[in-house]
Amino acid sequence: MTQDQEPVRQRLLAEATRLFAERGFESTSVQEIVTAAGVTKGAMYHYFDSKDDLLHEIYGRVLRMQMERLTHFADGPGPLAERLHAAAADVVRTTVENLDDSKVFFRSMHSLAPDTYKSVRAERRRYHECFRDLVTEGQRAGTFRDDTPAEIVVDFFFGSVHHLGTWYSAEGPLSGAEVGGHFADLLLTSLRPDRPAPPG
Repeated sequence: MTQDQEPVRQRLLAEATRLFAERGFESTSVQEIVTAAGVTKGAMYHYFDSKDDLLHEIYGRVLRMQMERLTHFADGPGPLAERLHAAAADVVRTTVENLDDSKVFFRSMHSLAPDTYKSVRAERRRYHECFRDLVTEGQRAGTFRDDTPAEIVVDFFFGSVHHLGTWYSAEGPLSGAEVGGHFADLLLTSLRPDRPAPPG
């Protein structure tokens, strides 16, 4: 993609994100998006097949970035607990840094066409499985307690991450990095093998 093409694509994504956040995905027309971006419908369809495609890309660009960073932490040097902590803190920080994208997507995901919805779920699943593999590795090595299935640990953690859009504010007392540190601390504390097991 040439440099003169990229701004058009970025403008379309930026305006679609803004309009979806303000009006909702279903209430925003393609015409409103192209008018706000200052391009024609033909220009939009050069980059995106549909409104679905725009919504998919709004989330997909964040997920691709997070997947690349997770792979970096997972395959990097250092003790497993430190790598998991870094990965957990990072996904919170990058979610906060792209909060509008995440909010738009989770609010509008149900509006996607079935095939696109299925594709997005598969992409998210791959990310969660990579994260889960770090937990499983630690459980097998005895680094983490193993009385709670890794799948439950990961689902619980990402449930909290996906909820960030409902309460986090950049004007609040904590930065995204600070929230990420707290989330990662809570995750690692819950996996510590010397923590007393729950009753029963």
